[in-house]
Amino acid sequence: MNQEIDHGRDPSPKQIEEAERIAALHPEQQKGHPSAVLADLAKLNHINTYGSLPEFYIDQPFSCRICGKKEIWKAHSQKWYYEEAKGHTDSKAVACHDCRKARKSPDS
Repeated sequence: MNQEIDHGRDPSPKQIEEAERIAALHPEQQKGHPSAVLADLAKLNHINTYGSLPEFYIDQPFSCRICGKKEIWKAHSQKWYYEEAKGHTDSKAVACHDCRKARKSPDS
């Protein structure tokens, strides 16, 4: 069974609306939401911050600051970025996949 992972690229208006609705919930409601992905605090020990570390991740809708396209930074992608790639938890998605890809292209 080859199930394709939803990376949040080219979301439907309904998916954006649902992600915005969940993002507006109280953190306790977000934590208990079925789409929430629990954080592994042991993998976040690389973060030297004065703030608190995330207990969970939720899908984060955003508009690309370059082209304005709406995408969703999926909870599972955040978990990978923060815990495996060791990104800082203050980092947020600001550019869509296409704009990030174009910026990394050697032709740019």
